[in-house]
Amino acid sequence: MINILIIDDEEKLRGLLARLIILEGFEVYQAADFKTAWKKLEQNDIDIVICDVKLPDGNGVEYSKKIKEQYPTLEIILLTAYGNIVDGVQAIKNGAFDYITKGDDNNKIIPLLYRAAEKVALLKRVSQLEKQLGSKHSFDKMIGKSNSFQKAVELARKVSVSHTTVLLTGETGTGKEVFAQAIHQESTRNKHNFVAINCSAFSKDLLESALFGHKAGAFTGAIKNQKGLFEEANNGTLFLDEIGEMAMDLQAKLLRVLENGEFITVGETKATKVNVRIIAATNKNLQKEIEEGHFREDLFYRISVFQIHLPPLRERMVDIEELSYNFLNMFSIQMNKKVKNISKEFIEALKQHSWNGNIRELRNVIERSVILCDDELSMEFLPLEFQVRKNDQSKTLSAFHLASAEKLHIQKVLNYTNGNKTKTAELLNIALTTLYRKISEFGLE
Repeated sequence: MINILIIDDEEKLRGLLARLIILEGFEVYQAADFKTAWKKLEQNDIDIVICDVKLPDGNGVEYSKKIKEQYPTLEIILLTAYGNIVDGVQAIKNGAFDYITKGDDNNKIIPLLYRAAEKVALLKRVSQLEKQLGSKHSFDKMIGKSNSFQKAVELARKVSVSHTTVLLTGETGTGKEVFAQAIHQESTRNKHNFVAINCSAFSKDLLESALFGHKAGAFTGAIKNQKGLFEEANNGTLFLDEIGEMAMDLQAKLLRVLENGEFITVGETKATKVNVRIIAATNKNLQKEIEEGHFREDLFYRISVFQIHLPPLRERMVDIEELSYNFLNMFSIQMNKKVKNISKEFIEALKQHSWNGNIRELRNVIERSVILCDDELSMEFLPLEFQVRKNDQSKTLSAFHLASAEKLHIQKVLNYTNGNKTKTAELLNIALTTLYRKISEFGLE
């Protein structure tokens, strides 16, 4: 239900308006002055305020600004006995939804209330989505109990409240962009843009244009002015992923932004000032890159004021099960499936994997398995390499015996030749009759 507060010192007019609005199904609160109205606002979830311009303790046009500052999703309709253009313009500037004269309110007020209610509902929805987005990228949503991961989270929390440049290191797929988004969300810059770019995905010239923008005619194909990502991220955060791939001369331009807070747009001569926090990430050893002449040492010291290393998934095996269930729930919802369980054998197979692709690879494995499954994730839905590895592990103890080793070797060659026994015998350098005897002896048929 929409809650409406009427502020008017004329009791009869206020009561008449209240009855009219109640008949439309709205909840109505009343106040004769702004002091009383402010208490009503604090005590109740008010959606729309209908306020007289002239009140015993002030002016409604001025009060509308104070109300909107405190309650941004609330809408205000101002009523006046003698309307004038100056007050009307100022009311709208102060955030009022509309400004009408009292003589017209009987005809206009109800349709106006419905339009204001629609806007309130929209603003609340936007606010809710913003909160969900912020929650999605918060540290509290991060999954992992391993000591190495929790240490990284703790460091990220501490640095998030500052404006310090951060360098995230770790293998591909360890979640560096997720950390960058969380740092931005927990910072005072979270009302402004978080902009991300992968430096390895662009050539030098295209990356320069993407970062700093360009003027029309600056190069072939530049038909109009283009704002760069530094301007898009002004007062917010710019995430430079794979910064180790950036060309040396472009690194010098980035260094200037970090030192002076200014850059020159491609094709321009005048510098542009920005206030941007840089979070960089790399899967390379930048100190080794410096030694080999591929990365500027002065830039390294500017971006690595605060370093956080994200551990690979193989060092977080304790987190495998929780991460797997998180991806299972996510993909089950996306695919409208009712897959809720994962077998113990499936989890054990995941824990034995090397995970060179880290969390990104785990996500892909779970997504593939959910596509194939309708009930419970079990071994049969894992990629072949997981199942072969599982079978090999069950034979580890017996493989120390010569006969077991011979059996495994013959089986692998048979698999390689797709069961062609003549070809298998040639590769093993044994007689075909010997191969048939071994196949029978080891039960490989």
